[in-house]
Amino acid sequence: MKLADVYQKFIIIACRNISPKNLNTVRIVSRNSVRSGICFLYLGLLLMVGSCNTGGTGQPMDTPTSGNITIAVDESFQPLLDTEIYTFTSLYERAKIKPEYKPEFDVVNDFMNDSVRLMVTSRKLSDNQIQYLRDTLVIARTVTFAYDALALITNKNNKDTLVNYSIVKDIFTGNIKSWKEVNPKSGLNRISVIFDNNKSGNIRYFRELFGINDTLGSNFYAVKSNAEVIDFVSRNPESMGIISVNWISDKDDSLSMSFVKKVNVLAISQQFVNDGSYYRPYQASIYDKSYPFTRDIYFISRETYKGLGSGFLQWATSEQGQRIVLKSGLVPATMPIRLVQIKQE
Repeated sequence: MKLADVYQKFIIIACRNISPKNLNTVRIVSRNSVRSGICFLYLGLLLMVGSCNTGGTGQPMDTPTSGNITIAVDESFQPLLDTEIYTFTSLYERAKIKPEYKPEFDVVNDFMNDSVRLMVTSRKLSDNQIQYLRDTLVIARTVTFAYDALALITNKNNKDTLVNYSIVKDIFTGNIKSWKEVNPKSGLNRISVIFDNNKSGNIRYFRELFGINDTLGSNFYAVKSNAEVIDFVSRNPESMGIISVNWISDKDDSLSMSFVKKVNVLAISQQFVNDGSYYRPYQASIYDKSYPFTRDIYFISRETYKGLGSGFLQWATSEQGQRIVLKSGLVPATMPIRLVQIKQE
């Protein structure tokens, strides 16, 4: 078979939608000129590659600043991620990011099952999970995005707002179950510990911190979200709630400030220091870890190319994204922090 005939067959296959009249012209050109055949071959390849890149829909694949993706986010970080996503998609109008806010367990499952290419969580992947992804030719990229804290909140009628670290541990391990054991003068009785979800990262954090392997005590109750924890505690004087400080730390957010007005935020002593100092989960005490219940927030990506997930991750850890973290009341992980002490005379 002559080379020109090969080109002719390829052109006919690549151009089946061309009208018969124009197709005859293509055949004539290909017979008379091998060079013309090469040109048509190159054009056909470009058309085929272009079709692959658009998925046959005419829409471009996602890039670092355009496209349409879904990401999985731990529900604890919803206020912060809502702001990050809103700002990013306002700057890049062709980018559409849909966050799915779920308990940590479900977020990680979605990521491992390849339902999402990007997740935001306070938990790193285990060695087994990393190896499983590698076996499927996926290298997960983990980047620390911000530093968060878990706040312990109580009802406004509870006057005990300074609590020793050891007492918190005894509450979680079941050694203390009454507010009178915390303070004999307390007018409150049974402590009800309220958290957001049985599959959440909030309760996992304390289970791991205090080495709790057994079932939680009968005075532990799960609701459905951090917002529900705040609402429950605000209505029940004997309760103590666990929430991400992200929900009550943004002083410029009306919803955040409405939450913090409903409850007390407990100040906790350090684990190994008993000097009478207590710390609330403010930015400075999160940064220097004087507040004992701090944790990292991670962006974890399984994207194998520079798509929208990678673009959003890069932007969120750049100066613009980190300024949003700072404004939210959390601590940025990828920009320098300077502590300033203000003295009132």
